Amino acid sequence: MPRKSKPGATYPPDWKDIARRVKDEANWRCVRCGAPHEDRAGHTLTVHHLSMDPGDNRWHNLAALCCPCHLQIQHKVDLDRPWVMGEHSEWFKPYVAAHYASKYLGLELTRRQTMGALDLLLPIERGIVVQGISPAALREAVELRLLAAVAP
Repeated sequence: MPRKSKPGATYPPDWKDIARRVKDEANWRCVRCGAPHEDRAGHTLTVHHLSMDPGDNRWHNLAALCCPCHLQIQHKVDLDRPWVMGEHSEWFKPYVAAHYASKYLGLELTRRQTMGALDLLLPIERGIVVQGISPAALREAVELRLLAAVAP
């Protein structure tokens, strides 16, 4: 069954600027397959809301994807479904790690902070859902890592 945007969700007035920024940050390449933006080859670069909410424009919800990749993942990626059985794809790891930090720990991390704590962030959902680990304990570990990263 095709996934649709969340009911009542709308794109912000500055969506074109947001989409251009996301594409610029991806160097106008698909973050999944690496294909450059090339209309004639069928690799028009788009920006996908991973949560299917066009009103959520945090960096970790916006992925620059070529049309083929956008179509392939649109119906597979569901951030509301716990993912505890396997590893995430390399391209997806930063996005889902920042999503976990926000969803479970209440932390809004930058891409740089997320990349510096991937090893702590990626197992969060499995730890909470499967093992029953306290989100507070996980948050403390992540905050300590972030503090250590900025310490002189």
